Amino acid sequence: MTGSGAGSSAAGGLLGAIADVGRASSGGYERFAWTVHDLALREWFAAEAAARGLDVTTDRAGNQWAWWGDPDADGPGVVTGSHLDSVPGGGAFDGPLGVVSAFAALDALRASGVVPARPLAIVNFSDEEGARFGLACLGSRAVTGTVSADRLLALRDRTGDSLADVLGRVSPGGSGVSSSSRGSSLSRPGEVSTSSTSGVGVGVGGSGSWGSGGVSLEHYGRDDEALARIGVFVELHVEQGRYLADLPADEAAPVAVGAAIWPHGRWRVDLAGEANHAGTTPLAHRHDPMLDLARLITDVRAAAEQAGALATLAKVEVEPNGVNAIPSRVRAWIDARAETEDAVLAVLCGPGGVGGAVPVEAGHMTAGPVAERVPGERPGLRSSAPGGPGGRGGPGTGGGLGGSSGSGVFGGLGEWAPVEESWTPATVFDPALAARLADVVGRPGSDLPAPVIGTGAGHDAGILAAAGVPTAMLFVRNPTGVSHSPAEHAEQSDCDAGVEALTAVLADLLTTPAVPLGRSATPVARAGSAVGSAGSAAPARQGLP
Repeated sequence: MTGSGAGSSAAGGLLGAIADVGRASSGGYERFAWTVHDLALREWFAAEAAARGLDVTTDRAGNQWAWWGDPDADGPGVVTGSHLDSVPGGGAFDGPLGVVSAFAALDALRASGVVPARPLAIVNFSDEEGARFGLACLGSRAVTGTVSADRLLALRDRTGDSLADVLGRVSPGGSGVSSSSRGSSLSRPGEVSTSSTSGVGVGVGGSGSWGSGGVSLEHYGRDDEALARIGVFVELHVEQGRYLADLPADEAAPVAVGAAIWPHGRWRVDLAGEANHAGTTPLAHRHDPMLDLARLITDVRAAAEQAGALATLAKVEVEPNGVNAIPSRVRAWIDARAETEDAVLAVLCGPGGVGGAVPVEAGHMTAGPVAERVPGERPGLRSSAPGGPGGRGGPGTGGGLGGSSGSGVFGGLGEWAPVEESWTPATVFDPALAARLADVVGRPGSDLPAPVIGTGAGHDAGILAAAGVPTAMLFVRNPTGVSHSPAEHAEQSDCDAGVEALTAVLADLLTTPAVPLGRSATPVARAGSAVGSAGSAAPARQGLP
């Protein structure tokens, strides 16, 4: 692996600087978008950028960009970074490792005397996890326009606040900037900017309803100028799986290159009941949606097993959520992912995508840009008999929703009327770019290229790739494979190897003579599996970006 090594242990130090921000009693993190913890991390990002003399802008979607060089005069540039928010009880590495490694790699580039031929940016995407408003990769979806601003601003959190409400309340200081300083040359109407010569400051132009440190509610959404500044995007991320940890010793590698992201989506199921007293209502007279929830959970597992997919039901809201009250309504959310879109569709609708209701408009579950749709209300399911909806006695017992009717074939979740809340088709990263990065990164003590693997986890890199931005990912070995948990981990030596790999990749992309990037199709790689040698993944690249 090439690389100066100047970033060694730097990532660990930067992670340590934010280790106490949003730490929960579980040992994990509660860093949700636009909360006090998220705003503190945005301030930290702006301060780290200012300390390095970078020009910081906030785009129309609230994402932060720290530029070394002028992308408008000398771009488009090379961009790296990730996100700083977390899932509930999340780990320390998912997202932040990519941001701190980006700062450490920039320091290493400067220390080794690299003279970039084009600008470099570090990005902090807002609300990648979707923990607050229920839509993952919200900031990248907004800036690329893959979901409309009206739909995004109308999203609500658990307290009932819309994204528009939240952005409208956040003070200009909340994004790590204040209104006392002039902006840099990157400022424009609708955008916040800070300049290294004025500390952490903001210059705001234009008019409208301002919030979140310069995000205009009037102009919120797709930002063509921000997109035009991106020539290529490389996101470093902790591996969310054990592919690298399970490699044999003679093939060991601390860093892999991403090939593709599986198709994935989220669906909501509404289960209607009848509120009543827990101590006075006979069992035979109850309409208890919790019974339906129990059957739905087992149906989700059965549908995933039959489809060869991954499906999870892990978020539930119960009304009124009292220990001595039969619920009036239950809402449950399903996350489904698979190697192919047909397999995801089979989870929802059964084998072949037919049979039962198809509440998710099937036309939206096709390859191409992220589908946009405002979900319509669907009637809830009512447990009118002890057997549950349709009088069914349990999953696969026949005559019911998603049941097998004695055929031994599970019919999917269609009749539970799941409502689509997000859908991301299969995303293939630029294969020639992946091949090039695999050669640059390599493997320690070997002439082999770095492994090239697929992933079942969604990332902002996938949203940018689907929007046509040449994109690549680097994955840092996770010894346990655990993620979205306090047990998520990466060894310091592997984090250092990630910084060295990213430094080498950025040096290559920043100093190579520019030629147009091409895009070609390749099959989606199985999550956690290699796609063969980097050289076989795509034709040899002739230059970047």
